[in-house]
Amino acid sequence: MMKVVTFGEIMLRLAPPGFQRLTQARAFEVLYGGGEANVAVSLANYGENAELVTRLPANDLGEACIAFLRSYGVRTDHIVRGGERLGIYFLETGAAQRASKVVYDRAGSSLATIQPGMVNWQAAFEGADWFHWTGITPAVSRGAAEACREGAQIARRMGLTVSCDLNFRAKLWTWGQSAGEVMTELVALCDVAIGNEEDADKVFGIKAPKADVSAGKVEADSYRHVCRALVERFPNLKTVAITLRGSRSASHNTWSGVMLHRGELYAAPQYDIIPIVDRVGGGDAFAGGLIHGLRKYASEPEQALRFAVAASCLKHSIVGDVNAVTAAEVERLMAGDASGRVSR
Repeated sequence: MMKVVTFGEIMLRLAPPGFQRLTQARAFEVLYGGGEANVAVSLANYGENAELVTRLPANDLGEACIAFLRSYGVRTDHIVRGGERLGIYFLETGAAQRASKVVYDRAGSSLATIQPGMVNWQAAFEGADWFHWTGITPAVSRGAAEACREGAQIARRMGLTVSCDLNFRAKLWTWGQSAGEVMTELVALCDVAIGNEEDADKVFGIKAPKADVSAGKVEADSYRHVCRALVERFPNLKTVAITLRGSRSASHNTWSGVMLHRGELYAAPQYDIIPIVDRVGGGDAFAGGLIHGLRKYASEPEQALRFAVAASCLKHSIVGDVNAVTAAEVERLMAGDASGRVSR
């Protein structure tokens, strides 16, 4: 089976128990996660051959990350060891009308101090046919952006499909260049682009007409324009997919997606998600589901989109960054089994 390689930072996630605020916390629950790592875990759960390339400190926390990835069947053969520290993020889980909050502590992390030439991309891509990265990685530092570009260029020369999740994070773009400047060059190297209802606007100024994200107005028809505009700007793109989240509250969202694939537009059914257990990683679950879907349902792109939306819907019921569900569970939801009845 050909391999999917992802590249990005895996971090220590610290969150107060339950719905406590960070200012109330006297203890933190320890988990691990990060955009590209979450995608790799999803793919491994679906039976794909998945590998994460990253840089980790040569200490016990680095070992803990590797053990975490291996526990899900993610390959770690080409992880680079070095740097001073593991990146950390603190999560305050929102509820009802109080939004979730993230505080980053990742400056100077092992991945943030990576440089081009540190990863042996030729070796990492041996036996691979897909390379995935997200807009979080080039936002972390100039070195991470250059290493990501290096990987995408080599992947393209070696004939791999290259995909990206735009994943705009305003708090991270502080190293000197704007997201639009850096991402324009990187997305031009991609075959597949994924985003949420705001990413294309925040990164490239491509706004969905008549959409109002803060009011929960994210109709599929409005985002057909976004898909087409991205393809016009980046002619190498064969597929553009957009997740559609309608935020009624922190505990209640609607969830769907649209996709432009080789000139044809597709829309997925909408799910009503209430109550939300943990929405962090929902977009990564969509990306992992879409990559698997495009590989499994190569001649049925609508099924690929439906798989991605169903997979990421289920992620909202899972504590932690990763989507700990199987392909069979996703397919049951795709088939209409949304009852939540006990499986005995």
